[in-house]
Amino acid sequence: MEKQQGQLIRSITLSAATILVVSSVIGSGVYKKVAPMSADLLSPSLVLWAWLLAGIISLFGALSNAEIAGMMADSGGEFVYFRKIYGRFMAFLWGWSTFAVIKTAAVASIAYVFSQSFNAMFPLPHLPESVESIQFLVFKPFENAGVKGLTILLILVLTFVNSRGLKNAAALSTWITRLVIVGLLGIVVSGFLWGGGSISNFNTPSVSYTPRDWTDFTLIKAVFAALLSAFWAYEGWNTLGFIGGEIKNPNRNLPLALFGGMMIIIGAYMIVNFTYLYVLPIDQLIDVHKAKNEIAAVAVVRHFAGDMGATLISIIILITTLGCTNSTILMPPRVYYAMAKDGLFFPRAAEIHPTYHTPNPALWMQGLWACMLVLSGSFDQLTDMLIFAAFFFYGATAFGVFVMRRREPNAERPYKVWGYPIVPALFVLFCVALIIITCINHPREATLGIVLMLSGLPFYFYWTRKKGES
Repeated sequence: MEKQQGQLIRSITLSAATILVVSSVIGSGVYKKVAPMSADLLSPSLVLWAWLLAGIISLFGALSNAEIAGMMADSGGEFVYFRKIYGRFMAFLWGWSTFAVIKTAAVASIAYVFSQSFNAMFPLPHLPESVESIQFLVFKPFENAGVKGLTILLILVLTFVNSRGLKNAAALSTWITRLVIVGLLGIVVSGFLWGGGSISNFNTPSVSYTPRDWTDFTLIKAVFAALLSAFWAYEGWNTLGFIGGEIKNPNRNLPLALFGGMMIIIGAYMIVNFTYLYVLPIDQLIDVHKAKNEIAAVAVVRHFAGDMGATLISIIILITTLGCTNSTILMPPRVYYAMAKDGLFFPRAAEIHPTYHTPNPALWMQGLWACMLVLSGSFDQLTDMLIFAAFFFYGATAFGVFVMRRREPNAERPYKVWGYPIVPALFVLFCVALIIITCINHPREATLGIVLMLSGLPFYFYWTRKKGES
């Protein structure tokens, strides 16, 4: 008897979808990114404006991408989106970039914050200066050796755990989200009550600050550099679109959930970062950035609550980044598995463990490459690289709205992007500007990102030819 195929059930309510948006986005970035943004902009008010602008742009991207996700909700994932919109090659490029840059660098970055939080409580050892300063091309693999060593160990341990199967991941994610919210509330409430801060901090830019007009390209470059940091904190806004086929009344509820969820996130980020800048003058946050292993949230809490408060917030960050690292490791190997089944990835990635029913080879490929990326740079270098690569594909998906409107004008669209064509057009233009200015601002991260994205080309032509011959 033929097994009956199941169907997606539209069971997710507006409130549940809104919570999913919030839980998919809020993570490690809000604890840390205010420090590099302060170093880029040198002005408290500009830092807050950058957080707001990054949130609005992310909202435009989410609303644009949701139309494509809604059209192909039953298919699932960007691999299918790109294959339908642009063809097999673009789908491969996205999947390869997910492996080479986007998700592996995300695993490395979040694990990095875990190790920095651990280091705040129990200082990790360093290798001799002569060893840590060794440089290969543009890389210093042994720099900050203690933190990098623990980061690699965490990635390997969690990869092993995932290779043995993992239950109750959704419940763990829910508790992690609650812990993040409690931690952020604790920072805000205690910061305003006992932080000893001053509103005058917002009128006191860094000693290095030079007033510039908005037409000054130096200021424009600084703003884009800060936005690159902020986008890491907003990363994950595209997740809800993947389950468009399971949302009740998606034409109404999907955009409302995205809008409501993003408004909650933007509001939370503005309040939390206002607290950071209220408690600490911007030059002290810049010093946090220069210290490499310091986390802004920990430095702020330590300022008014001493080592006990710093230890408490470090524990919260430790637990949240542990959960975030685990969930980030869990999902992408399913993409590599699907690609391998389609003849567009290493064949072993298509193997499933006979006992644990997990894509073990794909998991270990991801884990080992993430460890290599840990050795390639710092936390901020890794996040800048992955955001640069991710926005190339976010822009391509948003541009797909125009492609599909022209190619299939009568296709069913459970949700049509609000503000079409202005909203998707503005987002696409911003993605182009971000890519260009990142190449100017951060040539190392941009070059490394491009090289890794294109490194799959020889494999693509080999696998395509092999499949054609078979």
